[in-house]
Formats: sequence, structure tokens, C-alpha cells
Amino acid sequence: MVSKVAAMITRDDLYDLVWSQPMTKVAQQFDVSGSYLARICTLLNVPRPERGYWAKLAVGKAPPKVPLPPAQPGDPLHWSNEGERVPQARPQAPKAPREKKTGRKIRVPREHIHHLIRGAKPLIEKTRRIDEGMYLKPYKYLLVHVVASQAGLDKALDLANDLFNALESVGHRVRMVDAKSDLHGTTVDEREKPGKPRDRWHYNAVWSPMRSTVVYVGDVAIGLAVIEMSELVTLRYTNGKYIRESEYKPIGRQRYGYTFTKESEIPSGRMRIIAYSPYYGAKWEAEWQETTTVSLRGQLARIVAEIEAAAPVIVAKIVEWERKEEIRQREAREAEERRRREQDRQAIIRSIEESHSELRKIIGNWSDVVTVQRFLAGVEETAREQSADDFSQIQQRLAEARGLLGTTDPLDFFRNWRTPDERYKPKYPVDGE
Repeated sequence: MVSKVAAMITRDDLYDLVWSQPMTKVAQQFDVSGSYLARICTLLNVPRPERGYWAKLAVGKAPPKVPLPPAQPGDPLHWSNEGERVPQARPQAPKAPREKKTGRKIRVPREHIHHLIRGAKPLIEKTRRIDEGMYLKPYKYLLVHVVASQAGLDKALDLANDLFNALESVGHRVRMVDAKSDLHGTTVDEREKPGKPRDRWHYNAVWSPMRSTVVYVGDVAIGLAVIEMSELVTLRYTNGKYIRESEYKPIGRQRYGYTFTKESEIPSGRMRIIAYSPYYGAKWEAEWQETTTVSLRGQLARIVAEIEAAAPVIVAKIVEWERKEEIRQREAREAEERRRREQDRQAIIRSIEESHSELRKIIGNWSDVVTVQRFLAGVEETAREQSADDFSQIQQRLAEARGLLGTTDPLDFFRNWRTPDERYKPKYPVDGE
């Protein structure tokens, strides 16, 4: 029987394994199928032997081993066959991200469709039930972070595609974070003019994906979202639905008929780009939004530059948070140590008090027994003056009484006493020892 190997393995170790024995044997060690392990190799960007490699190796005609390529920013470096989450190392701030050593950009064709955008539209359109004209709420959660209405979806996806292409044209990878990543998303407020914070218990929030969409500037991840903003308008209910007040046309002389109005936030058709820090404790966010006269498409170069400039800022915030977290954890450990020491001291005091109290009680019990014993001796002495029959009866009663008393030996009483150390063993050295 093949024993199962450790739950977690690095891509370097996995590379060594798949080039040391056939894939099926390696897969057995992880209790998975060979095809599943092949997908893991693809996920970790680990090259594996081609079909027939081991037969060719046996006759000395195998091709050379394909070298392991360096990991790209955002690539997972570990895999766990038990679903264990791998904590990520602190990202390093890129050095002068706008300065390219070669001075060349990566050419991305204008009509190129980014892989996160390709095929996203039909999946986003498969939505839960919504009111007409409101935000789509896809059933699928593994999607690019784009939030829009049906009318604004094409525009939002085109803007996201242009943004991703602009970022990748200067060497930054845009992708969805790994399932086991510690990177988190952001809470979107789609309002064009945000007011007071909403009551999240009652507000029907817009859709958000299960995993963040991020761009890697060096190895610093920066979250991205493209949303269609909402505007506050007056809606009128007529003919079984809500329409904008500006679109309402009265019927005949009756201006309104059976209608009523309400104020509501509805998609405006104008877009907002959100960039944010997905690292816990390193809060940073920036927004760029359209107006009725200014589009975001002409601002993409500036937006890319500002996202690049945010990378060292985010790393500095991570370093500062880690410094504060280290102090907080140290203070928490010290406070816990003080609590335990005080708890130990109180237990020592309590054991001394209880031991002292027990000793006094034992002495008191022994004194009571001795007093009763003396009383019974006095009864016996006086009874000797009685008749033989009376003395015999009193002797029987005295025997029963002495049997109830038990031992009068003080050593028997003392042996039942527990010292403070027998009651509680101190966990810390007592002062002065």
C-alpha cells in the first residue's frame, strides 16, 4: 500500500517528484488521480514529462528535462491535498515601477479580449430575479468583478477590458486570486454621490464575486472593480411598473391616475473604477468615475500610473500594520502572562487559607472528641457507684458512644490535614525563592 505524503508541497518539490517517477505513482502518494495532479501541475506552472517519456527513458532516448520556470506574481507556490490555506509572504515594493529597464512595453492589440472578460457576459446575464433596469446578480460567483445593469453591461465589460489591457501592456498581470489566497475583496458602494452609511441589515447589496480581481504590480496585489454607478431619481408607479418621472406621460385630462412616486437609486450608465488594497490591515482605496461629460477611457494611462504608484504605499502600510500587530500580540502575551501569574498567586493564597482553615477545623474536631471522651470517662467513674445491673447497662451505652466517637489519637487527625503545597503546586517561582 502506498503511504500518503505530507499534506502540503511546494512547486519545486512537486517538480522534482513528477520528473522522478510516472505521474500515476506520484498521484497515488497524494490520494488523487493522475489527471487531477496534472491539473495541479498546470495551476502551479510545473512542467511535466510528455506522454511516453518513461518508455523512452528506459531505452536511453528520453528528451532532456524541461526546466522549472520562475513563478510569476500571483502564481500559487504551494499545493495542499487537504485544502490547507497557505499564508502568503509579505509582498515586496517594486523598485521604480514606471522605469522599465528595456524601455519597451508589452504590445497588446487594441481589439484583444482579456481572458477574464472573454465569455463573462453570458454568465453575468444569467441573473437572479431583479426589478427591471436594476443591477444584475449572477448565479455564478467565480467571475470578474464587474457590476452593472443589463443596459450598462457592455460598456462596463469594455471598460474593464481596456483597463486590464492597459495594465498588462506595461507588464502587470491581471488575474483572479487563487482559491486559497488570504487576499480579500472590498465592499462596493455603487452610489454616484454616497450619502450616510447604509443599514446593511436591510439594504439589498449589489452582487460581488467570490474571489477578487487583482493586478500584480511586481508581487504586490491591488484589487480592481468596475461598477456602474447609481443615481438618485424619482420613480413613478404606473401600469404595474416603475418608470422615471421624466418619462411619465399623463393619460387624457387625468394628470396622474392611480400612481404614486418614490425616491430610488438606479443604475445611471456612468462607470467607476475602484482600486483597493486586498491585504488585511493595509487599508488603501482609490476611485475614478465618469461624469456626464468626461469618460474614463481617456484617463486610463493616468489611472494605470496611479495604481503603479500605490504599490509601495500598500507595502508600507503592510509593514506598519505588521509592526503594530507585533506590538499588540506582544502586549497581549504580556497581559496573558500577568493574568496567569496573578491567577497563580491567588491560587497560592487560597491554598494557604484553605490549609490553615482545615488545620484549625481538625484541631477543633479533635478537641471536641477529647472533650466528649473526658465526659464519658466521668460518666463511667460515677456509674461505678451504681448497682451492678445499672453499671452494666451504662457500660453498654458507653461502648456504643465511644464507638460513635472513633479515634482520639491526634496523629490520626493530623494525617488527614493537607499542606498548601499538597493542595496546589505553584506554576511560577514564589517571590524570594
